[in-house]
Amino acid sequence: MSFSRNGFTTKERQKWMSVLSKSSSQELEGAWQGISEKPDYQHLRKPETGIIMVRARAGGSGLRFNFGEMTVTRCTVKTDEGYVGCAYVMGRDHRHAELAALFDALLQNPGYKLKILNMVILKLKVSREKRKEMISKKSAATKVDFFTMVRGD
Repeated sequence: MSFSRNGFTTKERQKWMSVLSKSSSQELEGAWQGISEKPDYQHLRKPETGIIMVRARAGGSGLRFNFGEMTVTRCTVKTDEGYVGCAYVMGRDHRHAELAALFDALLQNPGYKLKILNMVILKLKVSREKRKEMISKKSAATKVDFFTMVRGD
């Protein structure tokens, strides 16, 4: 387990970055508006959009192949206190990438970490799980079971 100088593990950061990138821009904007003491920040890398190649494995474990291209937006910010946050999000939403990078920077700051984890990340996780559950229910409702009837020959 590797700890950074700020007291969080790489795995912890990967988890919150995943939650931030998979959340909607509207959810992040609402969470950002809920923060009373917003830090000043500057862009180290302004939001920019590009294309990446998505790779897959045949059957989930076979040979790798190029599955297709996907649009991704990235952003890197630095707070006035020196915390650097970065984000890569699916799609072209520059504000989503900027907010995700800002929250990443705040989560590295011990003064904000617990507040953001409890008020933002936890709520976003619950929201995502509810969305996944709703999609699963919709999919289950359209499931078709095929069966073979034995003919009386």
